[in-house]
Amino acid sequence: MKPMARRAATLALTCSALAASTIGVVGGGQAFAASAPASSTTTAFPPLNRAVLQAAIQTRPTDGAAGAIVRVAEPGQLWQGATTDGETGRPIPPNAHFHIGSISKTFETVVILQLAAEGRIDLDQSVQHYLPGLLPDTFAPITVRNLITFTSGLPDVDEGAPALTADQAIADRYGYRTFDQIIQQTLRPTGRPWPGPHFAPGTEQEYNSLGFRIGGALIEQMTGHSYRQEVTDRILRPLHLTQTTVPEADPVMPKPYLHGYMTDDEGAAVDVSEQGGDPSNMISTPADLDHFISALMQGRLLPPAQQNELFTLPLNSQGQPVPFVGGTSCPKVACFGAGLMSTRLPNGEVLWGKTGHDDGYANGMFATRDLSIRAVYSVSNLSLDFGAPTPLSNRLIAAVLTPAVLTPAS
Repeated sequence: MKPMARRAATLALTCSALAASTIGVVGGGQAFAASAPASSTTTAFPPLNRAVLQAAIQTRPTDGAAGAIVRVAEPGQLWQGATTDGETGRPIPPNAHFHIGSISKTFETVVILQLAAEGRIDLDQSVQHYLPGLLPDTFAPITVRNLITFTSGLPDVDEGAPALTADQAIADRYGYRTFDQIIQQTLRPTGRPWPGPHFAPGTEQEYNSLGFRIGGALIEQMTGHSYRQEVTDRILRPLHLTQTTVPEADPVMPKPYLHGYMTDDEGAAVDVSEQGGDPSNMISTPADLDHFISALMQGRLLPPAQQNELFTLPLNSQGQPVPFVGGTSCPKVACFGAGLMSTRLPNGEVLWGKTGHDDGYANGMFATRDLSIRAVYSVSNLSLDFGAPTPLSNRLIAAVLTPAVLTPAS
């Protein structure tokens, strides 16, 4: 199994200059905020400054990183950057493959929303209805919408299990578990108490990966197909994302790839690029993820009603945003819609997207709804701490938003 930090991994793409948003949408079954409408005109961002961007992504000793690849675009402008690999000294190809981690949650959400559009899944129906016996009786009914909006109240993957050391995590990196194995080993563990709900479904928002493992099992149950087949047939093939794969238990990385490293207990960097995980693991490139989020924002993957769910932030019965608990991804109140998180920029625009981690990788994929700015990055992450913002991603945002006040040496 992967270390607990990897399973709970999420990272708000913020820096000290950014304040997260409280915006939202209409939904069914429980109260939701109203959607922030997509801009009718494209917002003017500063022109991309290539020298400043390249300087921003250069890894520094305090970054805990071995290298990075980045793709940033504005209408009529595209910049792709990369560093050298700090362990090998070799240049990293700008469109190298990498493990995308929890960015796969956005792909999964799209599949679930497509099934909802087809009438095969009711977002307001409970997990217990679709998958009877999966959850212990201690859990109140949890809707499918609760799963994809992080409002389920479920414990996270392997909650209560002893934390792995760096050496243990590295040695265990090839481990692979099915959705059912993850669910059962989390909710009905052997040798420790079974975890219970964190809160009543729909009353709070908390980052959670177990809900998406259950969502993956739901996709397979309702379609009779593997998660990989559904993602491939519904998203990868129609969008011609030829460099994106759902490898399942195959640890081999397609070339070229960004090498992911982890620091062992002796302080040495170990290449963990080849790794296992679970059926929702995905590998992609900056160009493919840029294409994916562009198509998503353009409404090319979902009908309008389901598209609206992406930007739906949950409200309580009094019409106020539900509190965000148990982490720092959101600033006290909900910032996640269905499979996407929101971050308000100083100019008032809102970025929507998703971060993700796998062993040795810290990634992000973000865009405004009008695609006036979009960015994808992957950092070869040496640290086991997946909870803190990467300094490089913060510098990247600053380089995009305020290049005039930065110099290449900043």
